Amino acid sequence: MDSQKRLLLALVLSFVLTAIYMVLAPKPPAEAGLDGGIDGAVLLADGGVPPARDGGAQGELLPLAAAPADGGTAIAATPGEPPAPVRELGHDEAEVHYRMSTRSASLVQAELQGPKMREQRPLSAIQAYKLFFGGEAPDAPQIDMATPPDTYPAALAVGIKNGGAFSLEPWRTWRFDEAASDDDTFVFTTRQGPWEARKTLQWVHASDANHPAARGFELVMTLELRNVSSTAATGELAVHYGRGIDPTHETKASIFGSVGNESKATCVVKEDLQHLVPDQSPPKEEKLNGPVSMIGVDQQYFLGAVFPIDGSKDGRCELHATPTSRVAVGYFPITVGPGQTLKQSFGVYVGPKDSDLLRLQPSAPIAAAAGLSVPQGYSAHLQKTVNFGIWEFICVVLLAIMKFFHSIVGNWGVAIILLTVTVKLAVLPLTYKSMVSAEEMKKLQPKMAELRKKYGEDREKLNQETMKLYQEAKVNPLGGCLPMLLQMPVWIALFTTLRNSYEIYREPFFGPVWTDLTFKDPTYLFPLLLGVTMIVTQRLQPATMDASQQRIMTWFMPILFTGMMLFYPAGLTLYIFTNNLLSIAQQFAIRRYLRAKGEALAPATGPHQKKA
Repeated sequence: MDSQKRLLLALVLSFVLTAIYMVLAPKPPAEAGLDGGIDGAVLLADGGVPPARDGGAQGELLPLAAAPADGGTAIAATPGEPPAPVRELGHDEAEVHYRMSTRSASLVQAELQGPKMREQRPLSAIQAYKLFFGGEAPDAPQIDMATPPDTYPAALAVGIKNGGAFSLEPWRTWRFDEAASDDDTFVFTTRQGPWEARKTLQWVHASDANHPAARGFELVMTLELRNVSSTAATGELAVHYGRGIDPTHETKASIFGSVGNESKATCVVKEDLQHLVPDQSPPKEEKLNGPVSMIGVDQQYFLGAVFPIDGSKDGRCELHATPTSRVAVGYFPITVGPGQTLKQSFGVYVGPKDSDLLRLQPSAPIAAAAGLSVPQGYSAHLQKTVNFGIWEFICVVLLAIMKFFHSIVGNWGVAIILLTVTVKLAVLPLTYKSMVSAEEMKKLQPKMAELRKKYGEDREKLNQETMKLYQEAKVNPLGGCLPMLLQMPVWIALFTTLRNSYEIYREPFFGPVWTDLTFKDPTYLFPLLLGVTMIVTQRLQPATMDASQQRIMTWFMPILFTGMMLFYPAGLTLYIFTNNLLSIAQQFAIRRYLRAKGEALAPATGPHQKKA
């Protein structure tokens, strides 16, 4: 066995062993949500644990003995009144189950409902084949976008920062005003120092069933701050959106296939999207100044966000990212005269990153509920969290084509197949020229062999004579690569689309196993079939290289590519597999067409070429 064969065999074995290990390696038990949210009891700042999430009726008060995190006493609504106990209140909308806590009048649960708003469920190959043959597997838990962070205030907590300290501390206890509340409106009150605060959370409903308000994804948060002192009070109004993370169930996105589920602390300042992840230790923080349009926590296909309803507000944004927390805080300077009341209203969106829903924010129903109107042309820029990067133009086009096909066939897998056919037809003229060029290149192989023999080690002269030969024969040596070069941006853009588009998230192709085109194929059948079709495609190509190079292209490259595709989204694998099938049919059709024209064909890279 010569050195080239030994090298090829070693590389193939290494990829095979790596693939076997990654398929069969034990995976950690899925005790918590793969979205990174902590599944189970919510840990309050004082270490208390609230009652079971399903234990309270709509608007029911659930008492909890608790004390502020700083060890002080809870804030009384009026001087001399005993501290209020920490309580939780439940509110259910069509597609979101909410729970509020009187600790900072914050959001401690926003559990999204429905089969699409579950976490991605990792299946081992054994589990996948059990499902394939009629077995069962536990369903993934629902996404919770408001798990309280461990060391930061929870989502929707507010406070006033003055001279580096909070005069209205966001983790302090508020009182639930039962007299002013109803099924769709919760009112909380508190008092500290010169401030009397009233915080109202209101869910609004739209007549359009597809509107985010009708589905329960949005609400209005209104804050009224009254200065009860005899002098003007100044400071910064702080609005928080925080989320607790379980780092053992958080995965970064990877160019090697994983779409990831990593949450980011995010905000839009000066109309620019900013985000932060804990990519270094100690915890990373970032401060940004300018008009703030939105703050929130962005997790791949889902978003929890707070935004001004009546236009972006001058201020600053602070982002905090630790392995167990993602927190965004918006700070807005305020001045309130003695006896005066300041009113600020914010929209809240908790739901999927559906581009059509995000573009509506702030929407007319929540603006009307706040007694405001949305300024002409104003956007909270929530749609910027659907970030396609430099591939945005191609991604938008691909998604539009797939949406069109999906509207006809009702299956995203079939829509991807039809997209493949569309792209294949678009590059058909180039494919034809490519194959003709390959046939011409094959005819030049005897002359190429003579040049190599004649000029031997004189590489410069050999290259000059080779290019002269190509020019005389009017052959483009790169012509055979053009279809592949054109397909590469499509592959990358489709991968980016699958990584960012909620529309395709958890959408099935067929059967009990292929239930999420944005996740890898747990059976690994499509990547293996893709590898087989790549080998067939290479063997049908005219042999334009020497024997050793041809063996690498025919065997090693498909095996390498298959190893990579084992962990890429099933939707991308389906696209490339379908493309290979179409290429095989296309090659047979073009060769038959060329024969009918009477043009000589170069032999394909079959067994008879091994002696070349």
